[in-house]
Amino acid sequence: MSSKPFTKRTAATFFLGTAISGSWYTATSALFAGQTGEVIPVVGAIILAGLTPFAANALRSSPERGADRSDMEQRLRAFDSHAIVNIVDTGGMLEQVNDRFIELTGYTRDQLIGQPVSMLYQDEFRELLAEIRATLMAGKTWQGETPLRCADGRVIQTQCTVMPLFDNKGAWSGSISARTDVTHAKELLAERDTAETLYELRDDIWIVDAETERFSYMNRVAMSRSGWCTDTYTEQTLETLAEKSDNPALLEACRDLKKSGKAMTQFDTQLFGNHFQVTIKLLPTGGAAGRFLVMLHDVSDIISEERMKSEFISMVSHELRSPLTSIKGSMGLLLSRAAGELPSKARALLEISHRNADRLVLIINDILDLEKIANGRLEFNLEEVDIAELLHETSAANASLEQRHGVRIQVEGTDDLNKVTTDPNRVIQVLTNFLSNASKFSKPGERVTIRAEENENELRISVADRGPGIPASEQHKVFQRFADLSNSNRADNGGTGLGLSVCKAIVENLGGKIGFDSREGFGTTFYFTLPKKNSQVAAEEPAALLREAS
Repeated sequence: MSSKPFTKRTAATFFLGTAISGSWYTATSALFAGQTGEVIPVVGAIILAGLTPFAANALRSSPERGADRSDMEQRLRAFDSHAIVNIVDTGGMLEQVNDRFIELTGYTRDQLIGQPVSMLYQDEFRELLAEIRATLMAGKTWQGETPLRCADGRVIQTQCTVMPLFDNKGAWSGSISARTDVTHAKELLAERDTAETLYELRDDIWIVDAETERFSYMNRVAMSRSGWCTDTYTEQTLETLAEKSDNPALLEACRDLKKSGKAMTQFDTQLFGNHFQVTIKLLPTGGAAGRFLVMLHDVSDIISEERMKSEFISMVSHELRSPLTSIKGSMGLLLSRAAGELPSKARALLEISHRNADRLVLIINDILDLEKIANGRLEFNLEEVDIAELLHETSAANASLEQRHGVRIQVEGTDDLNKVTTDPNRVIQVLTNFLSNASKFSKPGERVTIRAEENENELRISVADRGPGIPASEQHKVFQRFADLSNSNRADNGGTGLGLSVCKAIVENLGGKIGFDSREGFGTTFYFTLPKKNSQVAAEEPAALLREAS
């Protein structure tokens, strides 16, 4: 197909060359004479004949080159509008950025040009920057994924190609980077992976539009429990769920969360015949309303097991307490010489048995109290109490601690105390525990002080000792169940490790607060407060909450 055009072009070039060279020869032969007149015309004709094809080709190709240049410019414009482009010199300084770069990162050119390219990378990605530079210095192109820090602190993910640039002498003169924003693509992949993970979870997962209250996602367990499928659950709402389950708790919780502006709420409820721990989070989105992420953890089996364990412990504790009380009473009678004088060795062994029977009774009582607290069955008998009288009564009741440990118990600050509505027996229980611990950890002859202080709103009662104190590293364990501190020496001092956790529950149920101040080597002060106003309400509300939780 190209032979015919080629022949015409060749013929035209031949005749053009012949005409030009012939004209040259005729003109120069007339101008020059002698040997010069013979050489110059001939040489010039040969040269012109040889140059004519090149000139013709140049003239003919100039329109084609113009078309190629226009096509290339269009391609560069398309590339420039799509890619994020920047040029960096050998010192790592930004020399040029395109409009797309400015648009996506939010910087101005003045903020970028002349600045180190490292400003675009977070500190943890500086090693990546060094790797890219090393590749470019070796004359190679680097490709990979790079995070790009924007002016507002956001980080966008980009797929990047960095090519080295060379000057006319072939020396490395910098680099050009072309990036594509893949942030959205990565987010979509992450959402897909998250959805696949959520789908297989054992907990019920729902996502609900906060504006329409319509379900937008349910995982496999949630669909199975509700009886809805992928094609139908998007037509359902929280109100539909409330009607179907005859439980408006979820609907009300979501509406309250949206109204209050809080980020999360948690509660327990019955749904579809099971007991659930419910967590609802309000997730912000591009819209004003956002989405609710609802997570339901089925705790029916756990509650059943806890109830069985509680019933078993309660039964065992009750069964043990009765015979132990009899055993302890019998040993007490023997020690009081009701059956006559005992040999010294027998008496010593009996005293050891009596102390350990006391310890077992304390353990059983603490366990029973903890079970009552956990099940919301701890009873409180509130009445108006003279605190000064109560403190002196408690001191007298614990006189045996003074004899056993050689300490002195003193009561201070009881003048002009107002009466408080509380449970006197529970207050004595807390104080007795404080006094027992203070006496055990005090040296013989030391003083243990009970002090009362009051202000307009509350009464503060404390028990201070001058014992070894509680190490700072272990103070967080003090109110935990079965707490065993390194200096407690429970085997010698006795104790269950449950007493302070019981005290904490009692005080909080009475509407007060419990705490301690301790300095290692200087002693410890345990204290609790009781509200002077509305103490009955403060006591009843926590108990009611515990009953509801059970």
